Amino acid sequence: MVQSMITEETRNIDACVEQIIELHRVGCELVRVTTPSLDEAQCLEAIRAKVTERYQYVPLTADVHHQGTAIAVEAAKHVDEIRVNPGLFVFRRHGSRAKVDVRGREGDEIDQLRQELAYSETEQDDELQAIEDSFVPVIEACKKFDRAMRVGVNHGSLSERLLVTYGDTPEGMVQSALEYLRLCEKHGYTNLNISCKASRVQIMVAANRLMVQRMNEEGMAYPLHLGVTEAGDGEYARIKSTAGIATLLMEGIGDTIRVSLSEDPKNEIPVCYDILQSLGLRKTKVEYIACPSCGRTKFNLPTVLREVREATKHLVGLDIAVMGCIVNGPGEMADADYGYVGAAGGKITLYRKRDVVKNGIPQENGVDELISLLKADGMWTEPAEAGKTPTTPLNVL
Repeated sequence: MVQSMITEETRNIDACVEQIIELHRVGCELVRVTTPSLDEAQCLEAIRAKVTERYQYVPLTADVHHQGTAIAVEAAKHVDEIRVNPGLFVFRRHGSRAKVDVRGREGDEIDQLRQELAYSETEQDDELQAIEDSFVPVIEACKKFDRAMRVGVNHGSLSERLLVTYGDTPEGMVQSALEYLRLCEKHGYTNLNISCKASRVQIMVAANRLMVQRMNEEGMAYPLHLGVTEAGDGEYARIKSTAGIATLLMEGIGDTIRVSLSEDPKNEIPVCYDILQSLGLRKTKVEYIACPSCGRTKFNLPTVLREVREATKHLVGLDIAVMGCIVNGPGEMADADYGYVGAAGGKITLYRKRDVVKNGIPQENGVDELISLLKADGMWTEPAEAGKTPTTPLNVL
């Protein structure tokens, strides 16, 4: 499932409604709305109603922040999912610990600090009881209204107690999530998913791998939401997000994703779909297989690839190869449905899978001949017609 989050202020109901609709139209399947106060949570009722009235039903998540019991209970009346951050949900500081930052310390220094700042068993029990007291009403509200909950841990907002105990580590992130999962199970609630996000790819990947390991050890099997938080903007943010999300998806870890960009949220959606398509988990566009070109190439490959793409990009579901020569082309494009391969003398050869369909085609006629082949095989639709057919996700995970 592809997710994103609106950026409009929640009290601006009409602006939120328009951004939710826009995100859903470009492919976002679950939209998150920030609810930092009870006032914002109460706005969710109108947001939900107007989205449905003006457009259609769209799955919504309410992002609940610190000291969020009443906020989450109210939000559960109106949305499909509540997201809570264990590091902030019950926010406490204990005396001198508030003045000491254990982040970035190493070796003996961090060990000494942990010993000095360690929580007593009584303090541990008191805080866990405080969490349970605050959290049980949220669990009961989610059960009453049949809502899901995301236990969303952020590397940068671990609770003071866990930060002192484990440092800002994947272990601390996982323990933070497990405390809340155990409470949910204790009170008979399992409609849960988890996120372990960090702005550093290595931490995010390690935390999610460890989360899977710990769940297996405790007999849990909850879905995981993946994302590299605070990735920034532009090309690097997209690469950074892909590095984390795709690594885990390749291992079979992950059930929902978000690419977090410091841009218009709708820019996140194409990146999500490109990640999923590249891994064979979704098919939302034509897959083009094209060689990088070299001295053997028999035509201007970037130009020809662009021409083929423009003519066929609406045929979602197909794999089409554009290869510069016959030396490696036929072998390297073997998985493609159709191949367009350069040959000597300004000619091209068309393939269906591994089989030559037609050769000796003048380059200037190549795209037209490819279209004719697609029509003959019943694979062609006019672009306007193709737009009427929604794509269907492939359930691979």
